[in-house]
Amino acid sequence: VLSLVPVVLASRFKIALPLPFLAAIIAFIFASIFMGEAFDFYERFWWWDLALHGSSAVGFGIIAFLFVFMLFEGDRLAAPPIALALITFCMAVTVGAIWEVFEYGMDRTFGLNMQKSGLDDTMGDMIIDGAGALLAAVTAYFYLKDQNSGMLSHSIRQFIAMNRRLYQKSKHRLRK
Repeated sequence: VLSLVPVVLASRFKIALPLPFLAAIIAFIFASIFMGEAFDFYERFWWWDLALHGSSAVGFGIIAFLFVFMLFEGDRLAAPPIALALITFCMAVTVGAIWEVFEYGMDRTFGLNMQKSGLDDTMGDMIIDGAGALLAAVTAYFYLKDQNSGMLSHSIRQFIAMNRRLYQKSKHRLRK
């Protein structure tokens, strides 16, 4: 059911999602719920939680950049690239921090053990969230500077090309 949520939301808001976005979302859900919880990967592999936090931070960073860039209607000159990269970083880290507050709340309210080892788990998660957010911010910066920074830049270009109406000012660049 969770893997259908992105499709339903995209349809509701008339947003086209590139296949790599959908694949990444479904892979993340599968990795966290089925492999992490059902197959006990969180306990079997010490790095599993960190890998998921890092990948989610990159994903939320890219989503944050696409949203902020959309607010500027795709105008690369509307704000300095470093400012958009900083906003990207901050939004991705904020999502990670909100998740850690959620884990704490669930542990306190329902007696769960989402934080595993308490402070060490939370701080490790936040550090990895910061690293993933930094990767997304650097990708956004290089994208805005018209430099190729790999697969993530390609995903950004693909999303913008599929949703041209959201990025009006960059329409002329998308025809290239």
